[in-house]
Amino acid sequence: MKVIGINGSPRKDGNTAILIQTVFKELTKEGIETELIQLSGKNIEGCKACWACHKNKNKQCVITDDFFNECFAKMLASDGIILGSPVYSAGVTSQMKALIDRASMVLAGNKGVFKHKIGASVVAARRGGAISAFDTLNNFLYSKEMFLVGSSYWNMAYGNAIGEVEQDQEGINNMKNLGQNMAWILKKIQ
Repeated sequence: MKVIGINGSPRKDGNTAILIQTVFKELTKEGIETELIQLSGKNIEGCKACWACHKNKNKQCVITDDFFNECFAKMLASDGIILGSPVYSAGVTSQMKALIDRASMVLAGNKGVFKHKIGASVVAARRGGAISAFDTLNNFLYSKEMFLVGSSYWNMAYGNAIGEVEQDQEGINNMKNLGQNMAWILKKIQ
């Protein structure tokens, strides 16, 4: 079993990556392979609504000169997907939004390819907007027929400077519980 975590932050190894890695520690304890994909420094263009992916039905986007198809192939090959984003203007980052917009279009043209995968979302916030970002990520996962894993509270933690989320003990404990819940459900459906 393999779970990938996609860090939508433009800051590599920042608070969002810390949250995903906290979930990963619990998955690793249960023998589940993990891989962190960081969108920082990667180009992902927005969807052009050309509909070619609906015509081609090859589980790819026709835009091939950016990181999208490589990332999407890893999503396809995984058993579970964690989407992570810091909060930017009460929403997800532009990198994450471009990824889920293009993935949504490709998936609409290739129905059912994410069906029964396990999904979770995590959000790092300085202060506000976390619920809006969390909803955006979860709405993507829900609408792709995935099973969402929850925890003891919303999957978010608070901090601004890199590493500050580790001081949010409730948030970190929530990430640990999320990892345990994700491992449990992955083992049940395998």
